[in-house]
Amino acid sequence: MPNKEVLQQITTFMLDIDGVLTDGSVIASENGDQLRVMNIKDAFALQLAIRKKYRICVISGGSAAGVQKRLENLGIKDIYMKIPHKLPVFHKYLLEHKLVRSEILYIGDDLPDYEIMQEVGVSAAPADAADDILGIAAWVTQKPGGKGAVREIIETVMKVQGNWLSKEGFVW
Repeated sequence: MPNKEVLQQITTFMLDIDGVLTDGSVIASENGDQLRVMNIKDAFALQLAIRKKYRICVISGGSAAGVQKRLENLGIKDIYMKIPHKLPVFHKYLLEHKLVRSEILYIGDDLPDYEIMQEVGVSAAPADAADDILGIAAWVTQKPGGKGAVREIIETVMKVQGNWLSKEGFVW
């Protein structure tokens, strides 16, 4: 895990979906829908971070209407789906929001996340990420993707910044 000084600078969490917010499994229905399972503890941390004024940005190569609706219901507005190359979206987002790289914590699990992870203030990966990603991540969680890795990261950053245990955190 990065030192507290580095975590103090984080204002924005950027993340992938499959393998980060999910365990990477896909259930293919008979009509072609691809269903995913997300962890409720990750969801709680995401919505609390939004209420505490952190930016949340999701960039995914995948696309699923149910996943997008779930993220929107949590209050996430910056959702980029079906993105074959994530780096241009990352650069555009930084410019639009006038962010510096040291403010960004990115959570990724596989090669499409590699380039962004090399450009952010803190790169993080779930415990079960691909080996190449584990090799460059500044922070590897104890938990695997889809099983609380996102919660682990958000909770830790918010605790370091004194934003976790507050009246906003005691309600959903």
